[in-house]
Amino acid sequence: MTQPDHRPSVLFVCVKNGGKSQMAAALMRRLAGDAVEVHSAGTSPGDRLNEQSAQAVEELGATFAGEHPKPIDPAVLARVDRVIVTGGDARVDPLPGMVGQIEVWETDEPSERGIEGMERMRLVRDDLQRRVRDLAAALLGPTQQPGLSESE
Repeated sequence: MTQPDHRPSVLFVCVKNGGKSQMAAALMRRLAGDAVEVHSAGTSPGDRLNEQSAQAVEELGATFAGEHPKPIDPAVLARVDRVIVTGGDARVDPLPGMVGQIEVWETDEPSERGIEGMERMRLVRDDLQRRVRDLAAALLGPTQQPGLSESE
């Protein structure tokens, strides 16, 4: 049984930790505020954040502020409630004694349809936002979702 003071936690993972996992983390922080502990990481972190990804989430009031690409912290991986792999390219192996479950989101990839630039980023963002909203509802339940509305 979950402790009453337990704050749900999630780790979003992609390969470089510069785009999709950062977008999902930023969107979750915006939707859930401090009600969910949010982390992001990469299986092979790049050296910079994707500027178009950052711009796409900023259009919705979310931000990458204070973030940078980083590797998976085994201690975080072991203790979070959910590990969300954004896209099919990254692989995360479970750790012995891991608390949470690993879930793979096969996210929309508009570039496969010839869609690039900000149009691509907005489509990726919107796909992630729908999934993040559902995850927030699952983690928090319908009565604990600060600022979460259907219009978001």
